[in-house]
Amino acid sequence: MKLKTITKEEFKKFADKSPQITFHQTSAWANLKKKNNWKAHYIGLEDNNKIIAASLILSKELPFVKKNMFYAPRGFLLDYKNEKILTEFTNQLKDYAKQNKAIFVKIDPYVEYKERNNDGELVENGIDNSVTVENLKKVGYKHFGFNLMQDTLQPRWMHVIETEDKTIDDIMKDMESKTRQILRKNERSGIHTKEITKEELPIFKDIMQHTSDRREFVDRPLSYYENMWEALHDEGILKILVAEINFLEFEKNTKEELEENKKEIEDRIYKKEHDILKMNPKKYEQHNKKNEQEITRLQKQLEKINEYKKKFGDKKLLGGILFLIYGNEVLSLYGGTLDDVMQFQSAYTVHFAGIKYAIEHGYKRYNFYGITGDFRKENPLYGLYLFKKSFGGRVVELIGEFDYIISPFWYHLYNIAFNIYHKIKNLKKNK
Repeated sequence: MKLKTITKEEFKKFADKSPQITFHQTSAWANLKKKNNWKAHYIGLEDNNKIIAASLILSKELPFVKKNMFYAPRGFLLDYKNEKILTEFTNQLKDYAKQNKAIFVKIDPYVEYKERNNDGELVENGIDNSVTVENLKKVGYKHFGFNLMQDTLQPRWMHVIETEDKTIDDIMKDMESKTRQILRKNERSGIHTKEITKEELPIFKDIMQHTSDRREFVDRPLSYYENMWEALHDEGILKILVAEINFLEFEKNTKEELEENKKEIEDRIYKKEHDILKMNPKKYEQHNKKNEQEITRLQKQLEKINEYKKKFGDKKLLGGILFLIYGNEVLSLYGGTLDDVMQFQSAYTVHFAGIKYAIEHGYKRYNFYGITGDFRKENPLYGLYLFKKSFGGRVVELIGEFDYIISPFWYHLYNIAFNIYHKIKNLKKNK
């Protein structure tokens, strides 16, 4: 077996067949990272002239030590349970890393640790990749543990819906009733999704800025989203959907619903007066009262719609999500909602559009992406988990981050400098 550099085409041919493939292990992703001074290395382990393992490796010079770090985004594309292949790949990668002045190799494999259900509980006799963790440790990788919060390069905990061989009705059945109700209400309210163009990127940036201001995190500049678009959109990886409400449609649907309720009362009264309807007085009054309450609600809704039309016009943008689509899944990476229209809960509709896209285009799963592994109600991010959980699906826990240390001295020095840098950065941030 021999490790060698391979072409982008050779890498893609092998990578696209790997069960661990994600957008992270593509030349398009490498081109995006190149804008931040990452250099791409495509390497493959050959056995009898056949590639049996491969990886995109990103390298970057470390400012503190003038050496390089190697990072395999979402890990190597190989069978981690095959200790022989893992050992051979690592040993030869070590030599390759030394030649390129790398002091360590970081990986965060796209490998599920232990199977969990929608409540985050372990599934009895479910998936168990403990052997992968043990093999990596045995070969010499330093494991950073099974952290619960989002303090890794990429989320270790995710929430996914398996969409392979599923229909929309199958997915709807697994949802909480409240989620189904919101989706139907949004449809009646004239809320639809559409894909934006590159020229409309400032619209999405505005959505993310509103969201970051509200949630108190630092959003990326418009140039970041423009770079993502240039690197990923034409490759079919990036898609941005936004939700928009059509108040004219909302008004039309509300008026139709209002007339239906009025007609139900009229028909009921007519049938009772002409002795056509056999209903006891109590039920008769209950049905009429229910219609009357609906009529009152819908009349108030029409008044509210008129207020919205005066404020926003006939249509109003609500929110949006940036999706990354590759390999086995449709992944929701970033998303947000404009502050003055949060009451419409448009995120439900946009996520549902992503789920439908996954089903219609044959993807194995829809990935809501990051959650925490802390399922206590006291967790400040518990609400995020509850929102994703309401669609059905399950929690996915990955095996975490690992470092393979090439030079212990420089690695130790790098970590000291890195920690000092982040302490200074946090002090400045909290001033």
